[in-house]
Amino acid sequence: MNSATLVGSLIFAAVLVVAIAVAIQLMMRGWRRRSERQAELIGELPNVPDEVGPATTTIRGMYVGSTLAPEWNARIAAGDLGYRSKAVLTRYPEGILLERIRANPIWIPQESISAVRTERGMAGKVAARNGILAIRWRLPSGVEIDTGFRARNRSEYDGRLQGWPDGQQEPRTEGVA
Repeated sequence: MNSATLVGSLIFAAVLVVAIAVAIQLMMRGWRRRSERQAELIGELPNVPDEVGPATTTIRGMYVGSTLAPEWNARIAAGDLGYRSKAVLTRYPEGILLERIRANPIWIPQESISAVRTERGMAGKVAARNGILAIRWRLPSGVEIDTGFRARNRSEYDGRLQGWPDGQQEPRTEGVA
């Protein structure tokens, strides 16, 4: 390899590294701005109550993310709601608790839940055969969101959705154009 080819290769590599760094910086800035816009909309999440009744269902799996309802791909970036993590979903008579690894737990009060259903995709995550459990609920700020959970074993959903709002029905479409 002659010196002109080496210099050209080094310049090309340096330009490529700078272009990748700029692209990553722009993506990070966009994520931060989206998070700031959504933080006002989302407000405070409900606190986990000090005492709850006995657990009726416990499922291990992954927290997929939360989206603004009814748009299955409008991921919420505010707080730590946008980060996927391993989780345990536990249903109590008072609501649903999602305990996530390296993230704050999410408490979904029973009176806030409007629908529980299975979906094929949510927040950019696609599962085979309706493998994502989507919980539609209203935040204290009045905004409706869908929270997604994917069990390790999809057969754990069978019979577990009975008694939940809407069971395994299709998502509500009121107000959707």
